[in-house]
Amino acid sequence: MATIKIKQIGSPIRRPEGQRKILIGLGLNKMNKIVERQDTPEVRGAVAKIPHLAQIVD
Repeated sequence: MATIKIKQIGSPIRRPEGQRKILIGLGLNKMNKIVERQDTPEVRGAVAKIPHLAQIVD
């Protein structure tokens, strides 16, 4: 299955608990960290919920 790279671009400070949990679920915890995840609708949906905190990089 294909993979995508996700980069954290924002800080979870002063963000709702739900958005923090999404970042942790994706494996992100530090600014500019890049993780590689399988390209599934669930992962893309999680990134779509927090476009101000994470983005998909090429």
